[in-house]
Amino acid sequence: MDIATIMGIFAFLAMVIAAILVQEGVKGFVPFMNMEALLVVMGGTFCATLVNYPLRQVVGLGGILRKVLRSGDEDTSQIVNTFVTLSQKAKKEGFLSLQADVRAIPNDFLRRGVQLVIDGSDQEFIRNMLETELGFIRERHKVGQEIFNAMGTYSPAFGIIGTVLGMILMLSTISDVAEVPRRMALALAAAFYGLGSGYLLFLPMGGKLRRRSEEELLVKEIVIRGVLLLQSGATPSVVEANLKAYIEPAKRVLIKATVVPNDSGGR
Repeated sequence: MDIATIMGIFAFLAMVIAAILVQEGVKGFVPFMNMEALLVVMGGTFCATLVNYPLRQVVGLGGILRKVLRSGDEDTSQIVNTFVTLSQKAKKEGFLSLQADVRAIPNDFLRRGVQLVIDGSDQEFIRNMLETELGFIRERHKVGQEIFNAMGTYSPAFGIIGTVLGMILMLSTISDVAEVPRRMALALAAAFYGLGSGYLLFLPMGGKLRRRSEEELLVKEIVIRGVLLLQSGATPSVVEANLKAYIEPAKRVLIKATVVPNDSGGR
């Protein structure tokens, strides 16, 4: 689980609770205990999302949320090591010798790419296959980002709607002027819920999902480049040098020195 996401949410909630306790004590929580406001904001946001997006995409929000909360990036240095090792073996024993190694590769995209090389596919076919899949992945990620960003736009609006609705009901039924401040505070709780959920949850989650997507797509671009280099018969040193360019300098030192000193003899 991504600890930064959890820490950000709970740290904000802790600061809000502390601010209320310092200012008003326990009684300060009373205006926020407004289930009607919460229903208007969250229910309205969800319904507006249903209007804007197909049901199957909205139902898939659970899977998207898991991606937001997932921690740990894929080890790009390990991917480079894998391609260097595969290129060494392919140079010595041919592509068919990689069949046993393919089964042990945990990355499904990488595994299918190397399998295409073993099957004897040409570079253009491999490139088209992998880049087509990359395009579909990019579109799926884009939809997830759009949904969270849309919810981040809707929730503040429904917060205002809830506040206006509460004030209309207050002004139409109140008989004691002394009750106005208390009832107004309850109405403003909807604005708090709408703005808080929009700017603390939905929009930041959309941003984090965009970052997750960029990281995943970068990994797949490295895989595509590595597969094409492998298919072309590039030497391990060339494979390593090319793929190192995709990763940050701090991770380059993690790449094992697996290239044999006399790999130029296999050219």
